[in-house]
Amino acid sequence: MKLLSFCNTIVFCVNLAAALLMLMALGVPYVPVTRMPAFSTLSLGVPALVALHGAFVLYWILVRRWYFLLSTAVLVLWYVVLGPFYQISVPQVLEKEYAESWSVLSFNVRGFNKYRWIDNPEIEREIVSLIQTKNPDVLCLQECSSLKETLFREFPYRYKTPAHTGRALQVVFSKYPILNGGSLDFPETSNNAVYADIAFKNDTVRLYNIHLESFHIVPEMNTFTEEHSSKLFARFRAVMLKQYEQANLIREHMEKNQYTKVIVGDFNNTQYSNVYRIIKGAMNDSFFEKGSGFGRTYALWGVPLRIDYILADPALEILSHENFNQKLSDHYPVMATLHTIPVPEAP
Repeated sequence: MKLLSFCNTIVFCVNLAAALLMLMALGVPYVPVTRMPAFSTLSLGVPALVALHGAFVLYWILVRRWYFLLSTAVLVLWYVVLGPFYQISVPQVLEKEYAESWSVLSFNVRGFNKYRWIDNPEIEREIVSLIQTKNPDVLCLQECSSLKETLFREFPYRYKTPAHTGRALQVVFSKYPILNGGSLDFPETSNNAVYADIAFKNDTVRLYNIHLESFHIVPEMNTFTEEHSSKLFARFRAVMLKQYEQANLIREHMEKNQYTKVIVGDFNNTQYSNVYRIIKGAMNDSFFEKGSGFGRTYALWGVPLRIDYILADPALEILSHENFNQKLSDHYPVMATLHTIPVPEAP
């Protein structure tokens, strides 16, 4: 019995430390990264902390101790303050009921497996096949290749990162006319964002295709054993600051026009980050509106993370959301169908 009591004391101490970490993480979205960059890295660990507290709840129930209330309270706070990363399936709206609906698919294709990160010579063909099967009205690719643009001839309109910038290639392909486009070139990085003003029948939508600074964590490799923890933490801190700068540039650019807006792309951060909160603002997240399951767009050592998003202006109704399981890149595609909410006529 003494041994059990000693073990429970150790478990409770770890439980208490995990609870303090989660309580700190609750504040991450609301604290600018520049004030506490190290603190902001907690956003990456929220899914793991949730799983850990779930395990604590089960453990304390099994050993019949009331300590399960601690992790239960933490999980309730997490759900209320930050929101879940798992969604129960919700009904999808039938697109045929909405003549003005249109679909957008976003995918970080990692150069179409240019350097053979995945041992599959058919990656390019499978990516093209997926896109042709899903047949989106708008296709947004991150880390594209200029040599692969001709693969998508079904899209007569496109806007891409200008070649002279020397940036990684982001492309917006569209079946609807693109009236105007531009590039947001983030300072001191190869990452950038592009935007395209697309004429959807009776509406013009400004669509942003963004690729924020990466942590350069390769899921197929053991990053933590290849780099000293102090250097790794310093790199994470620097990336957080870069992402914060980029998020604010995007937000400032968005607020300078009155178009209906959609933002898609690779944020390289979770929904629990200050970066996500800055970009999202009052926009709706397609996963929260119509998604189900974990909404995984990236798997890090088996942990499902959602770091790729489709965010829509409140003037747009989100009819459907879809995640994919095909392993065609280090990211997984995400797709949503949108519809412009009619403005009521004046009496």
